[in-house]
Amino acid sequence: MNYIVFDLEASCWLGRPPHGINEVIEIGALKINRYGEVVSSFNKFVKPAINPVLSDFCKSLTSISQEMINRSKTFPHVIAEFQDWIGVGEEDYCLVSWGKYDKRQLQSDARLHKLDEEWLEYHINLKEQYKSLKKLPDGPGLKRAVKDEGFQFTGVHHRAISDAENTAKIFIKYLDSWTIPF
Repeated sequence: MNYIVFDLEASCWLGRPPHGINEVIEIGALKINRYGEVVSSFNKFVKPAINPVLSDFCKSLTSISQEMINRSKTFPHVIAEFQDWIGVGEEDYCLVSWGKYDKRQLQSDARLHKLDEEWLEYHINLKEQYKSLKKLPDGPGLKRAVKDEGFQFTGVHHRAISDAENTAKIFIKYLDSWTIPF
């Protein structure tokens, strides 16, 4: 069993997105084994199909440049690489993200490109489980939770690989406390 602690960045605007669609622009993930050891990482940019030009707001928030996006592959190509890296169909795995947004965005992009969503079935919303574990009234933001657990937030906030690495700190700390959905 591997745990895939992942985070996404998506196209974003101040206000409503053109054509009403946000798309994945970065996937960052760590593969963690059942002993809490990080065994590999994945980090790729994704070129949006509907709105391929990033807004100034999005570039500022994520520190992702238009050049990074222009050099990247589209969602169907990158998600196939991600699934191969995970071992979909070959190994048992569970996806882990801080909140429900990341899974929903993957589902949205899969629908947009008419791709299978079944591989997204086993997922842990770590923010929700952390809230229950700590008996908090609301789930804290990732940066706050990392600090509250005595860790330093490392990397660049709102970059997928950095957010995945920081989520993994909390996931590994309480590895035996999470409810696995199967």
